[in-house]
Amino acid sequence: MSQFFHIHPDNPQARLIRQAADIIEQGGVVVFPTDSGYAIGCNLGNKQAKERIERIRGIEKHHNFTLLCRDLSELSTYARVDNQMFRMIKNNTPGPYTFIFKGTKEVPRRLLNEKKKTIGIRVTDNPITCALLEALGEPLMSCSLILPGEQFTESDPDDIRMRLEKHVELIIHGGYLIEQATTVIDMSEDTIEILRRGCGDTSPFE
Repeated sequence: MSQFFHIHPDNPQARLIRQAADIIEQGGVVVFPTDSGYAIGCNLGNKQAKERIERIRGIEKHHNFTLLCRDLSELSTYARVDNQMFRMIKNNTPGPYTFIFKGTKEVPRRLLNEKKKTIGIRVTDNPITCALLEALGEPLMSCSLILPGEQFTESDPDDIRMRLEKHVELIIHGGYLIEQATTVIDMSEDTIEILRRGCGDTSPFE
């Protein structure tokens, strides 16, 4: 049975944020709010938790996981990005985008796309997630919470609780959110490719 935290969407309670970070650090799988619906995530280096997320989402190993970062200062640690692309990202973050890059050696191999050796990078402005990342002191491995058979990101924490309370350690109720997923921009090659049109404006990348 999972825990269910009601955390204020604008002023997150420090005590609950610390408890949530502890659950992640102990290997738990957590559902949390972002600026594009709910996401599911775990500790960066936890192989078992990653495999559980794959089963919950019904995704295959080639799926691009995302490193949810506190800010762009962590970008160069985990992604190979040139100056021009960095400027484009800086002008559009934080926001509802996932950027795909070639991963660096700092990214565990199991997190990389098996064929392309890529990783997703994201910077959100959701206050709860920002506080959680600050408490963790490192990126959170995550992906949008789109359950098998569904087209959209989960947006209702009460519905999520009904479906996942036996499968995750923690669900954070951070309000009722939009259902649309992030816009996914592939910057891993010389040309930019829009892989998914979500709630982030694609015009700066076209």
